[in-house]
Amino acid sequence: MSRKPAPASTLPDVIAAEPRSALTVEMLAAAAGASAEDGIWLDVIRKMDEVYNDLLQYEVALEEKNATLEDTQQFISSVLTSMSDLLIVCSRAGVIESVNAALASLLGVDADALRGRTVFDLFADEESRQRAGRLFADQGSHTVEDIEMLLQAANGSAIPVSLNCTPRYNGVGKMLGLVITGRPVGELRRAYQALRRAHEDLKTTQQQLIHSEKMASLGRLVAGVAHELNNPISFVYGNTLAMKRYAERLARYLAAVHGEMPQDEREALRRELRIDRLLDDLPSLIDGTVEGAERTRDIVDALKRFSATDRDERRVFDLVEVIERAVQWVCKATANQFEVKLNLPAALDVIGSPGQVQQVVMNLVQNAADATENARERCLEISGGIEAGEAAIEFRDSGPGIPAENLDKLFDPFFTTKPVGRGTGLGLAISYGIVERHGGKLTAGNHPKGGALFGLRLPLA
Repeated sequence: MSRKPAPASTLPDVIAAEPRSALTVEMLAAAAGASAEDGIWLDVIRKMDEVYNDLLQYEVALEEKNATLEDTQQFISSVLTSMSDLLIVCSRAGVIESVNAALASLLGVDADALRGRTVFDLFADEESRQRAGRLFADQGSHTVEDIEMLLQAANGSAIPVSLNCTPRYNGVGKMLGLVITGRPVGELRRAYQALRRAHEDLKTTQQQLIHSEKMASLGRLVAGVAHELNNPISFVYGNTLAMKRYAERLARYLAAVHGEMPQDEREALRRELRIDRLLDDLPSLIDGTVEGAERTRDIVDALKRFSATDRDERRVFDLVEVIERAVQWVCKATANQFEVKLNLPAALDVIGSPGQVQQVVMNLVQNAADATENARERCLEISGGIEAGEAAIEFRDSGPGIPAENLDKLFDPFFTTKPVGRGTGLGLAISYGIVERHGGKLTAGNHPKGGALFGLRLPLA
């Protein structure tokens, strides 16, 4: 009744052709007559069946694990082959166990020829070998990063590389050796130079965006600035014409005095030309002209400060004065009646660039004017004071407020809800960056009683 086990390669076919089951055992029992001795043989056959089935299961599991292992080895091999960085795997004694294609290509040697050699043979000078020796003397107790050494190529040339060294362990935590990675220093330097150039280009572009937005804001304020300049210039012009007439009278009177005109005629001419009134009026005319010229100078100076690219300017200035000047300019340029209520202390000294901070304030005031364009009451309340060592300013308008879906995007570049031609979408984004560079914070939200609420905080000087 016993049969020989089938060869391992044909076991699945045997299972398919002759499955051993309880029915087979019962047939054998019937043929044997169910004697006591036959019962022993039946137990043996049953045990053989169980062992046979276990062997089949072990073989299937082993084949699955072998397939998984082959896939893993293929994956690791493809990763190592595609790596552009250098890779060396060595034992605790420094014997090379594996290298990748990038290292072999850099040195101009075959990867198989490097296996079994010591890692010290790869270095071109004694200093590099000594530094490597110190790494192995520490037994890789810590990770070493960006250590520069010289590798020797097959043609004898020395190649500077930057290496990182990391210990590797087995499953129970025992150190097996070191893993060394790196790349040529020339490549790193080129990457750093490209990164530096990109950073400089980004800074230049950022300054150009700030200046462009500033010029766009200035363009919208031309009408207000022209009105501001028109008042003192008209004042100076009127005073100058008056002084010109006075000068003609004085010249006529002095000619009469020096021409030996009789006393009674000189007095009559003096009354006719109103010389005494002229002399009394002349100081006020001169003072008014000087004041108008100074006002014009201040406005032009403010324009120059606002339009200048003062990226590096850092000085103490009065934030309240900057806010008042920004409000004055925006209100002059606003077509319809737009009221701004100020509730600020006498002075708030902060440090930074007054031109850039004025750009931020003007942008906030202009946005409030635009937001309240269709409101029943066009109003902006600016209040502030000192909180926690900072100048804290709030801008609350009487507009409809900011939609909830726009709050998270409000400071994103090029995001705008204004019609085409009315906004660039850069004002708030640039303002946010300016305030951040000043060490402050710019926030946006909605007031509980309605309207948008912007918060500006800047460190005190």
